[in-house]
Amino acid sequence: MQANPDEAQMNSSQATDRPLPLAGIRVIEFTHMVMGPTCGMILADLGAEVIKIEPPGGDRTRKLPGLGIGFFRSFNRNKKSVVLDLQTPQGLETAIELIGQCDVLLENFRPGMMETLGLGEATLRQRYPRLIYVSHKGFLPGPYENRLALDEVVQMMGGLAYMTGPEGRPLRAGTSVNDIMGGMFGAIGVLAALRERDTTGKGQEVQSALFENCVFLSAQHMQQFSMTGEAPPPMPSRVSAWSVYDVFPLADDAQLFIAAVSDKQFLTLCQLLDAPELTREPQFATNAERVAVRPELLQRLGAILQFHRLEELVPKLEAAGLPYAPIMRPDQLLDDVHLRASGGIAGMRTEDGSQTDVVLLPLMMGGRRLGVRQALPAIGEHTEEILARLQSEASNDSRE
Repeated sequence: MQANPDEAQMNSSQATDRPLPLAGIRVIEFTHMVMGPTCGMILADLGAEVIKIEPPGGDRTRKLPGLGIGFFRSFNRNKKSVVLDLQTPQGLETAIELIGQCDVLLENFRPGMMETLGLGEATLRQRYPRLIYVSHKGFLPGPYENRLALDEVVQMMGGLAYMTGPEGRPLRAGTSVNDIMGGMFGAIGVLAALRERDTTGKGQEVQSALFENCVFLSAQHMQQFSMTGEAPPPMPSRVSAWSVYDVFPLADDAQLFIAAVSDKQFLTLCQLLDAPELTREPQFATNAERVAVRPELLQRLGAILQFHRLEELVPKLEAAGLPYAPIMRPDQLLDDVHLRASGGIAGMRTEDGSQTDVVLLPLMMGGRRLGVRQALPAIGEHTEEILARLQSEASNDSRE
């Protein structure tokens, strides 16, 4: 199922036609893969004009295979594409002139690359003191800062893979969590720096890093150790705070996550499953007592639930107000009734003229979703437009 891009665009702004929050802010983006493009996409969705600089032939992210095939379309909407060869004096000088007309610069290349090109923060700061320079890196300054990093690398270093997999089997999360969140923190830094520039008149450098992002995700488990003196076990081996909080096999090889996190919810679940005998046994009287015998309780619930059909059980859990969740694949989410009805998925014209569905930012502002305003850019689609404006604005500056 595909959304109508015109209808999706109309729905995203139906609450009001007022300008988007970052209208008038201009961003130049030297990024690839996920982290930097995520930051640029957030700013673009919020209304900034984002100019993506691509090398001749285009960003290699456009052509990634396998699990990377969706990166470019997922994180580069609402941007303009300009092709510049930064390895040539003319291309580099054009880039520097474009930077001077922008409020924000985004980059996420390997340590030292921007400095080698002559586009480092210190160099540009002397020329453009109001510029907000955002670096998306593997590590913030420190002993690790010159290491190359990937999402999977920092998941292993930052405690996430250990907490996700079974004991002895560290397992990365099933999506680029640190890349995406790192881009989000970059965008948060941009918003704060823009606000501060309103007061000081000066730009600043913002740094966001994969490793520190992953450690932030693990912070609650670090604090758990600080408070208990015991290293937290991986999530598959965790001691749950709630007795019923698990995935249960149902009839026809279906699965369903079901939770009962209070005594009242446990009573409701037992009534729903026609298992009142569980509520009369003293070892199941309170949540704390149930946690103490959790394996036995889950075994007994599992023996009951294995005969229930998913399509019959879900309406009952919904009506009872109990927490539950079917186990969904990403492809199934394209037809999720809530995402469709709430406007969380919108149509977008791609660089080859076809249509696709994209997931919008998970927030509303003033009753509106921040939608797709323009097609995904083809390689260098806006080069002529942006460079013509550059010449025009330079001419105007010379006359003033």
